[in-house]
Amino acid sequence: MIRVLLADDHQLVRRGLRQVLAQETDLKVTGEGANGQEIIELLDSGVEADVLLSDLNMPVMNGLELAKVVQDKYPEIEVILLTIQEEDSYIQQAFQAGIKSYIFKTAHEDELVFAIRQVARHQPYLCAGLSSNVIQRIATSPNVQSVTAEEIDFSEREIEVLRLIAAGFTNEEVADKLFTSKRTVEGYRQSMIDKTGSRNSLALISFAMRNGLLA
Repeated sequence: MIRVLLADDHQLVRRGLRQVLAQETDLKVTGEGANGQEIIELLDSGVEADVLLSDLNMPVMNGLELAKVVQDKYPEIEVILLTIQEEDSYIQQAFQAGIKSYIFKTAHEDELVFAIRQVARHQPYLCAGLSSNVIQRIATSPNVQSVTAEEIDFSEREIEVLRLIAAGFTNEEVADKLFTSKRTVEGYRQSMIDKTGSRNSLALISFAMRNGLLA
């Protein structure tokens, strides 16, 4: 069961999200709040969650501020930003804050449910509404080294691992497919992150897309 917390300053939005998630047998809403501070109070009181689904613009404490606090105090909780903001700057701030998923409120409910399941498995998820140009700009932000695939010596096994990771498989699933250990896969992943100067797996996948490594 995936436990979900909802953060949005509009009660109707929270109610609608509850109705959508209630249709899924593997998802359970364990709490909700109108701002980031209310969510922190819930967590501090003992409410448990695997995924936090949060609006970006909220009073008292917005989504980015909330994400930073959650990642510091409750690093086991994954964060998804659900928002109407589509400007590059907002999206880049979200990814730089370590948020695994950024979904527009115009997205179909099936995509939202899929994203929650994906992020709960500690896998990055990019909203279908994000253009390839935005993804490339995120991958080449000032916090990421500017290198190309030609400058990096990837092994054949690293490319195999990279393509499976980009397809959404967990480390354990990749290990099963390649008949190796989970620890070995984690080693390949970290090696590629180091080689490309990526901040995280999401930036690594973006790098791979930009350099045509997933074909």
